[in-house]
Amino acid sequence: MKTLPFILAVLAFAIKASAIDTPLKIGTADAASHYDQEMIVTGKVVQVTIRPTVTFLNLDKPFPDSPFAVVIFHGHSSFYGDANALRGKSIEIRGKIKNYHDKPEIALDGTNQLTVFDSRGMIMTPIMVNSTNAPAINQPTNILPAMPATNFPEIM
Repeated sequence: MKTLPFILAVLAFAIKASAIDTPLKIGTADAASHYDQEMIVTGKVVQVTIRPTVTFLNLDKPFPDSPFAVVIFHGHSSFYGDANALRGKSIEIRGKIKNYHDKPEIALDGTNQLTVFDSRGMIMTPIMVNSTNAPAINQPTNILPAMPATNFPEIM
């Protein structure tokens, strides 16, 4: 019976240690309270704005009322494909929340930061389409297939 307290102590330590490694999951409305913290932010992509050097995914409300933005700097991310395919999808973005002009955002550096869900809440099948000739830095974990791109990006 002396081993039972030892096993319970080891189990409690393992649970506590795994909780430390997993960031807190929050909604977009709570993101402004967690600047400079590693978090998982959940929301629905309602607006995709593509510029020559950057793409913005506004969650839950369109710009300028969006409570949270995902920023994808072209050439600084392993995200390839058409970001417009994410419109209407529920996503989770993992990373350090930054304050940019008094609005919370996370910059997407690797595809392992982004999880896309279907309408049933299931993780979408991982498919990566490299729309450029550049090599993928990180292999995808859950990116949607590229859709035909439009020549008319939304205007902020």
